[in-house]
Amino acid sequence: MSLCLLVCRPRLDPLRKQEDTAIHASLLIAMTNDDFPDTQAPPPPGLTEPLRDLAAWTRYFRDAEIPVLASTSATLEALRLMEDDVDASMLADVIQRDPLMTVKLMAHVASKRRSTEVTETETVTSSLVMMGISPFFRNFGLQPTIEERLQDQPSALQGLQELLQRSERAGHFALGFAIHRGDPDAGVIQQAAVLHEFAEMLMWCHAPALEMKILKAQQSDPALRTASIQRTVLGIELDDLRQELMKLWHLPDLLVRISDGKHPDHPNVRNVTLAVRLARHTMHGWDNAAMPDDIDDLANLLNASPRVALAFLHKIDNSWMTV
Repeated sequence: MSLCLLVCRPRLDPLRKQEDTAIHASLLIAMTNDDFPDTQAPPPPGLTEPLRDLAAWTRYFRDAEIPVLASTSATLEALRLMEDDVDASMLADVIQRDPLMTVKLMAHVASKRRSTEVTETETVTSSLVMMGISPFFRNFGLQPTIEERLQDQPSALQGLQELLQRSERAGHFALGFAIHRGDPDAGVIQQAAVLHEFAEMLMWCHAPALEMKILKAQQSDPALRTASIQRTVLGIELDDLRQELMKLWHLPDLLVRISDGKHPDHPNVRNVTLAVRLARHTMHGWDNAAMPDDIDDLANLLNASPRVALAFLHKIDNSWMTV
């Protein structure tokens, strides 16, 4: 999305105007007394007003602190004590379970890559092999945690934890679809699905008040499109912020390409976007109104009938639930 679209605000068509009006109304309905804290209460950490445009959001997150799960931080500290016995596989098993730690590692490794190097580190394991175990522990000290950052905002912490769970579910779906398709990039496809919502995760950490407004608007009117609510509350779409940050941090080209939902004709992109959609639509049951369209799209991706595609999806889901 160009900055002009975000700043100049071209004239909207009637349907867009109607949608924006509905979003504004939903936001007003969603507000509670919690949105107007007592003057003696400390203000919530982070941003409480949207930044000017996509470029401003990108600059903000370029150098922003990236907290990780408390379990990730604790496990890394335990491994630090036995560094001589740690290998890349052991570290990767911890890091790739945490989308924010994964982004943090891959951005760091990409920043150290020489311009003459043509081989990119497309996975957590290859990033660790390239970096080395001792340099990893030297460069990554005790990690700040999302639980510490949001300790005074339990609702925001719950929202972020649910998003992390959904991202893990999306990764599992994406891997199952890719393996069924015989895709040689199955590992990168899974990683792209897990990282798909990392911009929203960062927003929960740095602008929890704004994310709570989005969540309440969605709960007030589930029919509203997420991207439209994001434009109203944040002034941007988080998919655009994700792509800008991935490019800014020089994440692998393949990862950037297959994460871009604006190119849905490529099978790898469809694999990722479908996994993300299905993870969202099935997180709290299988009766979402969008499911029939999702299953038809999945059947097309897998070259199977809708009945077979649905059965396969349940099989993947059941295997994820038992992990």
